[in-house]
Amino acid sequence: MKWKMLATLAAATMLATAGMAHAGPKVLEPGKEANLVLLPKFLGILVFDQAHDGAEEAHKELKNSGKLLFEGPTPENSVAGQIEMVTTAATQKQGAVMISNNAGDQIVPSAKAAQAAGTKVVAWDSPIPSGTAEDVFVAQVDFGSIGKVMADMAHSILGGKGKMAILSASPDAANQNAWIASLKEVMSKDEKYKDIQIVDTVYGDDQSEVSYNRALALVDKYPDLGLIMSPTTVGIQATAKAMQDENLCDKVKVSGLGLPSEMVSYTIKGCAPQFALWDFRDLGYLTYYTAYGLATGQLKGEIGESFKAGRMGDYTIEADPGRNGAKRILMGPFTIYTKDNVEAAAK
Repeated sequence: MKWKMLATLAAATMLATAGMAHAGPKVLEPGKEANLVLLPKFLGILVFDQAHDGAEEAHKELKNSGKLLFEGPTPENSVAGQIEMVTTAATQKQGAVMISNNAGDQIVPSAKAAQAAGTKVVAWDSPIPSGTAEDVFVAQVDFGSIGKVMADMAHSILGGKGKMAILSASPDAANQNAWIASLKEVMSKDEKYKDIQIVDTVYGDDQSEVSYNRALALVDKYPDLGLIMSPTTVGIQATAKAMQDENLCDKVKVSGLGLPSEMVSYTIKGCAPQFALWDFRDLGYLTYYTAYGLATGQLKGEIGESFKAGRMGDYTIEADPGRNGAKRILMGPFTIYTKDNVEAAAK
């Protein structure tokens, strides 16, 4: 009798395990109603428009009978504007607010209020640094890997030695700060980069004119500067234009994160020999799928939970290794662009 019971228990366990193994990622049911807000750092930036295109694609694909709003502050009022818009999303009881955070942890009180009102807070592109009041972060790539890629591009462009400066977006941009921290950590720990010196970090506030002028100021301040690394699409284009306008491309190279369509001429001419990026349309698409699943209650937002994100395939919520207690969905990958592939990507 005892053996029969054990055999029965073993069989039941095997069946349960098999059932779990074949359960697979959750397929989201389309046609649910959820009002969602896509909130970029601010309006007027091409990559954020591309993210909106991806979100619109997912919105139509999932046949959401609710609204998708694309709202953002002005560049000059980004921090206060984002805080106000998240607060408004809470009072309007939106299903989810999808935010590329430019306000650091200053966004936490309004994000907490949103969650208390039943609004899911999904970060994308740039997270809430502490992870507080964030249901999940849709990460474009692993932030640590961005530091390694930038370090390797700098090493390649400088031939292993020289001086470089960093031109970032804003001091409160969590993604920019994490990437720069990763870059510095990689370069400080590996002998490969010992002859490359980071002389300064400046901020162009993701505004073209400000970034342009800050880039020229760097060249004036450091006459022997060999490279400006700008991990922002606005900053890298403005920096490349500044070097080109001043006939400095032979002396000061440009690298970082940029759009092929905006960087193609600078790369072909040798001003920006290498740069990297990921697909913002895919990022907006995956972010929308995530927010829709959470807002409609089809996803709980728990670590280990998997779901199908349409044409992009399967994704799993995991612990964010860079932020204790936070959760992320890792998209990937990114591409390094050179004169060999930038023209095809720019079309």
